[in-house]
Amino acid sequence: MRKYWDIENYSQPTSSEIKRRAQETRKTEEKKGKKMAPVAASGREIAKSWWGKAWCHNLERYADYDSRIDRGKRYVRSGAIVDLQIEKGKVLARVQGTRKIPYKVEIRISPLSEEKCQSIIKRCSSKLENVEKLVQGDFPTDMKELFEGEGGLFPEPKEIGFSCSCPDWALMCKHVAAALYGVGVRLDEQPLLFFELRGIDFNRFIDVTLANKVEAMLEHAENPVSGRIMETDQLTHLFGVL
Repeated sequence: MRKYWDIENYSQPTSSEIKRRAQETRKTEEKKGKKMAPVAASGREIAKSWWGKAWCHNLERYADYDSRIDRGKRYVRSGAIVDLQIEKGKVLARVQGTRKIPYKVEIRISPLSEEKCQSIIKRCSSKLENVEKLVQGDFPTDMKELFEGEGGLFPEPKEIGFSCSCPDWALMCKHVAAALYGVGVRLDEQPLLFFELRGIDFNRFIDVTLANKVEAMLEHAENPVSGRIMETDQLTHLFGVL
């Protein structure tokens, strides 16, 4: 008689088995007319861009996840994520595992509080020079620390909740870990999805940030003229300009 807790029921599939099952799932869903958004990661690094790397690094720097998050890397590289959708404050994924039918993963990210968002906008106002550079992650180091550091835009463990349809009772199973890494890969392709995930309207975020920057510049322009600025007659006397 087979027992519920038989170890063989939960043997780990090889990377090739995961890849084969994932391909079969995608073909089956395509025949049904369902549009899938699989995650493909190649090479040693899971993510390539600053946004993708920063997302993965943020997860890895927390002791809460340190012993669990790494197990998802093999699944991502094996093509186990057959579908990953990012919505406002939510990630919905289907991850191929031991069974023929992929497991359903849901990750919930708490929206950024108004206070925290306003604080970040205020700090961004003096640093943001180019929106395109922000999207590319090509901005000053101190601004990167603003996003990644404590109190920044990247979520802390207490702001992340998740669930998986697999029978693994671990706080974070490998399917959830894979989906979290999958978000990093997706941010390589579409970095603005990060703002969507954090419940921020990117266009409004930029508009308010730039408006604050202009307001600050106008305030400085209205300040009394510095005594160190030479008048025209002083320049004429100094340089002999007529």
